Amino acid sequence: MRTPNTNGDDSRLSFWLRVREFAVSPSMIETATARRRAGDWAGACAAAGFDVDIDMRALAGRHGREVAARVEDDLRRLAPDLLRWHLPRVAPDGLLRPGLTVALARYGPPDTGNSCRTAGSVSLVVRTAPAWADAGQRIGLTVWDRSCPSPHPHPRPNRRFRLDLHRHLWDVYRVDELRIRSGAEQFDAGHGIDAGLREMAPDGSAVDRWAAEAGILLRAEGRQAGALRVRFGARREVVVELSSGGDGLPALRIAEAYPHGAVSALPVLPDAATWALPDLELLRAGAITADRLHPLVAAVLAPDCPQPGVSRRAAETSRPHLVWCRGERHRIGLVDGVLTALDHDPAEIRREELLVALTGVPLPCLRAVDRAHRRPDCLDGVRERLAHGDTAGALAVVEGLLGPGAVLRDGPLRDALEAFARQRTTYGLFRAGLTGPGPIRARSGARREHRAHPRHATHR
Repeated sequence: MRTPNTNGDDSRLSFWLRVREFAVSPSMIETATARRRAGDWAGACAAAGFDVDIDMRALAGRHGREVAARVEDDLRRLAPDLLRWHLPRVAPDGLLRPGLTVALARYGPPDTGNSCRTAGSVSLVVRTAPAWADAGQRIGLTVWDRSCPSPHPHPRPNRRFRLDLHRHLWDVYRVDELRIRSGAEQFDAGHGIDAGLREMAPDGSAVDRWAAEAGILLRAEGRQAGALRVRFGARREVVVELSSGGDGLPALRIAEAYPHGAVSALPVLPDAATWALPDLELLRAGAITADRLHPLVAAVLAPDCPQPGVSRRAAETSRPHLVWCRGERHRIGLVDGVLTALDHDPAEIRREELLVALTGVPLPCLRAVDRAHRRPDCLDGVRERLAHGDTAGALAVVEGLLGPGAVLRDGPLRDALEAFARQRTTYGLFRAGLTGPGPIRARSGARREHRAHPRHATHR
């Protein structure tokens, strides 16, 4: 839930503040919420940018009606926009962690790996595309079993990034648990944690919750106590042991001389339990107000604050922009859905455009209009919205500036929109399994980037 780097808390807070601004748009939340409340879980998923690959009839035939009924019940409880809000992200852009399979729910006893048809091998999962195939941060929703073919590079649920033990991050009927599981509820912060472990824990970790969360993890594995791993990043981890303290409450200690060869087989504390909830950190630092949070999160963390009743997106207005032209302030604004110079009559504009065609120097007003079409001031915002999948928001910004009737001219703005369209094609081919393992250059580049910048990986 943090971006562990050398810049400390300020960098972490600014990172998550940027994520909260662009990653899940208010219009997505509103549309997905309306459809979910109407009982249309598939429509809610579509509104939240999910691609659903679940055939209930085939699922019942393969794993039985009971499993199919449980999956369908979980789908009706799913708030896909809330899940997108909480999925792990990576720095520096705050995009979803690529190439990941996250378990939302498991059905049956623990998976022993003996048979692909046992109930224990069935999980409701979401998947993010590898970085080279991503387009608009689409998320796949499907049911996984050991025999399911998939073009995804990591089709098996990740042991570290799992949400089946954190249903409050996606299940609308359990959102209230967020207050306790995030640490917002007051409790004895000093109890149950070894002093050496507390000193080792990095900034931004939820170390005060580790003992309780370790107990939840081990009970899911069929144990009451024992050893587990806590990972702080790509190359940092510690083996800890959960035991019963003298007062009967769980106590967490650093494991002494644990066999190195057995470490990889230990359960891993879920990443959602390792780091502090970024929304809580932002609220406590005064970096964000409750009305900027997801409504379900805000209702739990700040129940006394008024909830927003309308979209939080600032409306793009069509008020004129001012330009110095011929020693005067002239206005640039929309006329009939097209950006134009308001203080020059049509005949004068046509003459100036003809002069420009004959290599003349255009008026400052016309230069401002041309610059807005090719490289507008809002270009970074458009690119960021496209990267996070907020296509509607990006187009709204463009239309708010240039008008819905504008014809884009050659330049960075048009290049950004065309690149996004091409990447959507790549994503479609990836989902159809027509791209193979992916471009060699993209994959090798991703490995180099991962090795070169291990400290910039964001967890949760």
